[in-house]
Amino acid sequence: MEINKVRIQDIPEEERPRERLIRNGPESLSNAELLGIILRTGSREENVVNLCSRILTEYSIKQLSLANISRLMQVHGVGKAKAAQIAAVFELARRLETFVEEPKRKVCSPKDVYTLMYPKMREQKKEKFITLCLDTKNQILREEVISVGSLNASIVHPREVFKSALMESSASVIMVHNHPSGDPSPSREDIMVTEKMVEGGKLLGIDVLDHIIIGEGRYVSLKDEGFVR
Repeated sequence: MEINKVRIQDIPEEERPRERLIRNGPESLSNAELLGIILRTGSREENVVNLCSRILTEYSIKQLSLANISRLMQVHGVGKAKAAQIAAVFELARRLETFVEEPKRKVCSPKDVYTLMYPKMREQKKEKFITLCLDTKNQILREEVISVGSLNASIVHPREVFKSALMESSASVIMVHNHPSGDPSPSREDIMVTEKMVEGGKLLGIDVLDHIIIGEGRYVSLKDEGFVR
């Protein structure tokens, strides 16, 4: 069998580029193998690694990164889909070079939370329960929608509320939900959910700093109301 026609599937699994990358890291692969993982398939005449080896003999990595779709499609075995994949991966690489991480948003008071969340929640027709996961400096690590619909203690479970917090190694969380009626006064269910989450946080070592209820142009902090201790 001609080596160019050997399918990747015919190579022992532990020797395939993707499996070697997972096992040994991307630095263990050649340029052709890395490109082969991106393109995934070769042609009838050659497998993907040989196709990529040939591409890289015609173009250096620098030249390949600058080639447009039309020029890439002139390479035998590279159609529109493969040309787009090559262009996309190099565009991501270019964007990485100029990437600057945005500073994390910090919340220091219930008003900060209201200012951040009100524009996102004022038009909601249903109640939306959101958890803000915070680091030790009260910077937001993650914003997670937990449920949409009427707030119910059986639906908003500590498992869901603290799952993202545990994944992010959060120091604390703030719970936020809206009242579509416009009145942010806490209901009995709101208070029950708050107390349940505070107890759950104590068991997990994650502080529940507050539960903010957002209404029309105003809010209520359940910490200020004495329900978060």
